[in-house]
Amino acid sequence: MEFVIVTGLSGAGKTRAMHAMEDIGFYCVDNLPPALIPVFYDLCLKSEGIGRAAVVTDTRGGEMFMSFFTAMESLKRDGKPYQILFLDSSDPVLVHRFKETRRKHPLSDELNGSLEQAVKLERDMLQLVKESAGFVIDTSGLSPAQLKSRIAELFLNSAGDSLSVHCISFGFKFGVPMEADLVFDVRCLPNPFYDEALRPMTGLDPEVRDYVMEKEETKGFVERFTDMVDYLLPLYAREGKSQLVIAVGCTGGHHRSVALAQFMRDYLVDQGVRASVTHRDIQKF
Repeated sequence: MEFVIVTGLSGAGKTRAMHAMEDIGFYCVDNLPPALIPVFYDLCLKSEGIGRAAVVTDTRGGEMFMSFFTAMESLKRDGKPYQILFLDSSDPVLVHRFKETRRKHPLSDELNGSLEQAVKLERDMLQLVKESAGFVIDTSGLSPAQLKSRIAELFLNSAGDSLSVHCISFGFKFGVPMEADLVFDVRCLPNPFYDEALRPMTGLDPEVRDYVMEKEETKGFVERFTDMVDYLLPLYAREGKSQLVIAVGCTGGHHRSVALAQFMRDYLVDQGVRASVTHRDIQKF
């Protein structure tokens, strides 16, 4: 059975993630205390027709959430495989989402109603959980459709035990993706923005892609880029990492980063690696 534990910061999109997983065939349960996760796992094993299950657990459970690692050790001890999907987002985005929806943060009462302090406290509480997660998605700059697409890319086919690579193009002016394992800054490469004919296009358009990829500076970068990734992938796989996130950034996230993130995704697929790509800021101005 494929079993996924969805957790993360309040307001980061766990409910949307659960709905996306339901859409691709997971049997999902929301807001389950960690101590009950092994029990739920056993029930799924005994139930006919449940081959994929996901459970959401987070700090809404209060003190009950403190048993998270005890529950995970129980699953490991019994030889029951699972994956952890952690949903993250930047503090300003989380605060904005709570203010926009007027929802109450589950830890705000402990801090006399301070939303900013509640977000910080929860981040500190969940740091070790995030570090233990096989998959981390930063939803700060993702639309609901982009998040659903990321979930589908990860779990539509069984994630298995193999290393998957997700490439992200982004604009530095919108912030570095928090889930990135490797960050490459390509603002040093020739910029199509200064060509008025290319400015309205993106790195997915052939004219922009060719402009970027045919420059001598880019050719030198690509040679070193692919060499480094080729060298690192087996090392990450040996360490048991489930997902490697490669972020490529330029100024606005429209041209150079898009072309090179797309290039890396295509290159990895050609090498037989399970790879995907998101162009986070391609529609932002």
